[in-house]
Amino acid sequence: MPQPRPPRISPDTAHVIGYDRHRPRLRNSKSIWQDQTGAPWTWVLQVGGRWSPARAKAAGAQVVAVSRTREDLDSLVRECPGVEPVCVDLADWEATEQALSNVGPVDLLVNNAAVATLQPFLEVTKEACDTSFNVNFRAVVQVSQIVARGMIARGVPGAIVNVSSQASQRALTNHTVYCSTKGALDMLTKVMALELGPHKIRVNAVNPTVVMTPMGRANWSDPHKAKVMLDRIPLGKFAEVENVVDTILFLLSNRSSMTTGSALPVDGGFLAT
Repeated sequence: MPQPRPPRISPDTAHVIGYDRHRPRLRNSKSIWQDQTGAPWTWVLQVGGRWSPARAKAAGAQVVAVSRTREDLDSLVRECPGVEPVCVDLADWEATEQALSNVGPVDLLVNNAAVATLQPFLEVTKEACDTSFNVNFRAVVQVSQIVARGMIARGVPGAIVNVSSQASQRALTNHTVYCSTKGALDMLTKVMALELGPHKIRVNAVNPTVVMTPMGRANWSDPHKAKVMLDRIPLGKFAEVENVVDTILFLLSNRSSMTTGSALPVDGGFLAT
């Protein structure tokens, strides 16, 4: 009998999905969201953004949404009753430590929080550097430490996906700081994979092209700017949210059980040109 289709994971909110500790396979069954006592036990925490946790919730997953904006969290809870909101500014180390100390236990983590401040190199400011590296890089270090320590203490395997960008591997005009933070994130992914691998924790990055999120539409709304980028993408289009969702789901699932330390492009061939 074919396995039921697994729930989709949305890379802009915190999710919890089932992960059978004895036969680690993502399934669309409410029964495997629970341990022998009937309590939920496996969490995937996705930090940052808002991309539809409804599929995971409908499949019986526990969902935690992490955002610095209370209004966004309130709206999400109205749309998806049962979501547990966590409101914290990831640039604040102490506040993040406190806010996430009681979340979980987490076995699957997606780091997706990011900011993009576009400035020419000669106009890059200290504020842009500090804010971008605090959110795009340092927060990934901190949240991953919290989650990985919990996995190791409980002796369970796990998976972490860091949402990077094609900008980690190609220079883009006016993206000095953003490209640099994503390049740092790719190398962080490799070092995490090296050091966490012995604990059966896999760490990978997903590297999308421009994705048609609100931030993507805002930053690439100029037709001339968009055309320059599209001309470098063999498939001739930007990514949709579902393209990234499906890739993250693959990297979290047992279907990628021999994949760690990778940076997987979702770029329509941009990096091949």
